[in-house]
Amino acid sequence: MESDANGQRPVGSPAAGVVHSLSQRHETLATVESLTGGLLSASIVEIAGVSGVYRGGLVVYATELKSELAGVPAGLLAERGPVDPDVAVALAEGGRRRCGADWGLATTGVAGPEPQDGKPVGLVYVAVAGPGGSTVRELDLDGGRDHVRSAAVIEALRLLAERIHEADAADADADGGSPAPAGVEF
Repeated sequence: MESDANGQRPVGSPAAGVVHSLSQRHETLATVESLTGGLLSASIVEIAGVSGVYRGGLVVYATELKSELAGVPAGLLAERGPVDPDVAVALAEGGRRRCGADWGLATTGVAGPEPQDGKPVGLVYVAVAGPGGSTVRELDLDGGRDHVRSAAVIEALRLLAERIHEADAADADADGGSPAPAGVEF
């Protein structure tokens, strides 16, 4: 297993943790990937029993496909380019909507080896769109192309796990009980 943004190896499988949690919640997931090029979805579909959770995903490597397939506003892409926090959120929301999922998870950034449109190698945005809204996280990743891509996958799954945990806590508060088990920690 690869290391995360801090160079640490996660304990357990980040994908297994979110698949387990979503399964317990009877919720679904869709992915939209740019720099990870299918690596995120591949890590998710490795988990046994994922078919009840994972709706599907889009790999939108070309900028125009971010708009055409994932529904990112063309004006936003023209103004800011594909490596932008609002673009990451739009990707997650678009994937969620287009795939009919409860949660959308997206990655966009610069894997290298060269900067892109003035953005440095290792600048990555991961975003989650879910029932309670959207969240984006900026990452500044060191290392080569392979590390940037694999760390982006781990960090995207980590962000999703955090959001699911928050949803569990909110559900528990609403019900007056304790939250559902959080799944695998990483």
